[in-house]
Amino acid sequence: MLQTVVHYFLHFIFIGAIAYWYDKKNWKKYWLILLVTMLVDLDHLLATPIFHPGRCSIGFHVLHSEFVIPLYFLGAVFVKHKIIRLVMIGLAFHMITDFIDCLWMFSKCANCSAAEIFQGI
Repeated sequence: MLQTVVHYFLHFIFIGAIAYWYDKKNWKKYWLILLVTMLVDLDHLLATPIFHPGRCSIGFHVLHSEFVIPLYFLGAVFVKHKIIRLVMIGLAFHMITDFIDCLWMFSKCANCSAAEIFQGI
């Protein structure tokens, strides 16, 4: 229960603080932009089953893979365009949030390896 609350708090509420930190005057607009970055979870629709409570998104879904995640972080640091950089920050923070969730799942699992959590085995 607490894991779910923390996960969705980070995904939907804490990004408001990120938006406020990013631009105090336009934080509501930027919060909406950060909310739109949640569409990265559409890659969950490609999985079978679509939702599995014990599966970690990181390393399993296409847009949560080890090939794309570095691009989000690099974009957050190096992209100069303010809106695109904000989108990259949102995507990078989404991955951080999902990673925290994966670590939480791993800490609850007494008989599984990190590979089982991070690869959805």
